[in-house]
Amino acid sequence: MSALLEAGYRRCAELTREYGTTYYWGALLLPKRQRRDVYAVYALCRLADDIVDEPDKVDLSVPVSGTEAERLTAFRRLFFSALESGTSEEPVMAAVVDSIRRRGTSPECFDRFFDAMALDLSRTTWETWDELRMGYMEGSAAVIGEMMLPVLEPYTPAAQAPARALGNAFQLTNFLRDVGEDLDRGRVYLPQDDLARHGADPWLRRVTPEWRAFMAEQVERNRGLYEEALPGLAMLPPASRRCVATALVLYSRILDRIEAADYDVFSGRHRVPGREKLAVAVRTVVAGPPRLTMPARRSQALPA
Repeated sequence: MSALLEAGYRRCAELTREYGTTYYWGALLLPKRQRRDVYAVYALCRLADDIVDEPDKVDLSVPVSGTEAERLTAFRRLFFSALESGTSEEPVMAAVVDSIRRRGTSPECFDRFFDAMALDLSRTTWETWDELRMGYMEGSAAVIGEMMLPVLEPYTPAAQAPARALGNAFQLTNFLRDVGEDLDRGRVYLPQDDLARHGADPWLRRVTPEWRAFMAEQVERNRGLYEEALPGLAMLPPASRRCVATALVLYSRILDRIEAADYDVFSGRHRVPGREKLAVAVRTVVAGPPRLTMPARRSQALPA
C-alpha cells in the first residue's frame, strides 16, 4: 500500500475513533482488511455531515471556503471526480475511493447520501414519519446500511433489507438523543403530526406528560426498527456478525438511557460509557454475539 493510502486510512480511523465511537468499537472485531473499509465509509459521511452541522470545523480533507451549500457541492464534486478517476492526491479521499472501488459499492448510494445532506440546508421540519423516513432517512440512514454491506461480506443479497433497517434504527436513535442539539441548529427531526397528536412541543425544552407520551411512542418505533434488523445477523459471516451485533447492542442501549432519564433529552447527550462499550466488545469476542432481545413493545398498532 502506498504512503498516501496508509495516511488516508489512518486518518479515517482517527475520525471514526473521535466521532463515531460505536462504529469504531464494533469495527475492532473485524479483520483489518474490513476494518479499514468501515472507517473509510464513516469518514466520508462524517466529513460531509460536518460541513452541514459543524461548519466551523476545519479539516484539510474538505473545501474550506464558501457557504455551507457551496462547500458541500464542492466536496461532492471532488468525491465523484476522484471516484471516476480512481485516485486523489488528498489522503482521506484516496483511501475512501480505494475502499469503494475495491468493494464495488454502487455510486448511486452516494448520490442519495449527498442529496440528503443538502436537504439539511433547506429543510428544518418533517410532517410525518413516512416523509421523514422516505424523504430524508433514505439518503442519510438506510443508504449507510447499503454502503456498509459490501464491507461486511454477507452470505446473501437478502441482507440488504435488514441493513437498511439498522441504518434507520441508528438514525432514529440519534434523532431522539440529539433533540436539544438539533433545536440549537433550528431543526426538528421528529414527525410533526405525531408531536401535534400528543400536544408535545420540543421547543419548550421541558419534560411534560405530553412529551413523555410522544417519546415513549418514538422509542417503541425505534425498537421496532432494531427488531427488523436482527434477522440480518444470521446472514453475515462470524466476524461481521460480531461487529454488527456489538454496534446494535451498544446503540440500542442509548434508548435505555433516554428512558431512565425520564425522556429528558434537553439537558445533555445520553451516552454509553466507554467501559461498557469495551465490556460488550470483549464479551462478544469471548462468547460470540450476545442474544439480542428487544423489550416488549406495548402496542402493535404503531404505524410503520
